[in-house]
Amino acid sequence: MSGHSKWANIKNKKGKADAARGNLFTKIGKELQIAVKAGGPNPDANS
Repeated sequence: MSGHSKWANIKNKKGKADAARGNLFTKIGKELQIAVKAGGPNPDANS
């Protein structure tokens, strides 16, 4: 019987959601690094 394991379904859905969330955090982190490098070390001049 395929699809009978509730735990397997939850695990697969959670894995996809966690991967998507991880990619989002990676993207935001890269943007922050670029902004910091472009803005310099002064936090008042860096939005």
